[in-house]
Amino acid sequence: MTTEISPVEQWHKALGHLVEHLRLTNFPDVLIETLAKVAHFDTFLIATYKQDYLPVVLLSSWPEAEESSPIRRYLEEFYLLDPLFNAIRKQQASGLYRLMEIAPDSFEQTEYFQTCYSGLGLDDEIIFLCRLDNDVVFTISLGRTGRLGTITRAEKKRLKEIFPVISALCHQFWLALASEYVHDKAARSSLEQALQSFGSGVLTGREQEITGLILQGHSSRSIGETLEISTGTVKVHRKNIYARLNISAQSELFSQFLAHLSSL
Repeated sequence: MTTEISPVEQWHKALGHLVEHLRLTNFPDVLIETLAKVAHFDTFLIATYKQDYLPVVLLSSWPEAEESSPIRRYLEEFYLLDPLFNAIRKQQASGLYRLMEIAPDSFEQTEYFQTCYSGLGLDDEIIFLCRLDNDVVFTISLGRTGRLGTITRAEKKRLKEIFPVISALCHQFWLALASEYVHDKAARSSLEQALQSFGSGVLTGREQEITGLILQGHSSRSIGETLEISTGTVKVHRKNIYARLNISAQSELFSQFLAHLSSL
């Protein structure tokens, strides 16, 4: 007679298997297999971040070799506009988050979202954010397309319950194999330079600062709260930015920014 293995037993077996791979380079693969025992997802991305260095991708369900690959475009063009990257730079605490919980309030209205992120076809994205040593942040992003819909309350609860264990294991893996994944500051994208120099000679320093926040997806209210100025003042700045750049829509702002990026 075959004895059926309970979900709890399956989880502990998978966890034991994961521990056995702590010092092996295929730990990220086994990690994804283990998390699949707890929640459903269609896509995944495991990456580490360190200050303004280029992110390091450890494992991805997106093909990186293709020129139009979302991950390739993310690394080469867009990572500094990404909500996760900016949440990390603002010292977001370790924990489990839905992307929309850490994204700016108008993220879905940005051209970055419309042009790039929406093309991934994700209805939801769940992120393990684990702060390690030396300013390194280990992240696991689990994506859910329309086939699965948004994460259920039960699944999110299970993922939160295992977060301390997963975070500790990722920390130990990184201590053992960090040298295999080098954060190369010299190879970082020119996007940061583009953000800092976009509109130089045309926009004031404050207007450049506000332009960067607009591109990231902050509303006028959110920009005001971030910069500690009134919403009305932000709106005046936005009007001046559009006038100085001779544009009338955020899509044109994004197009000009991409053209500036390409020129660097």
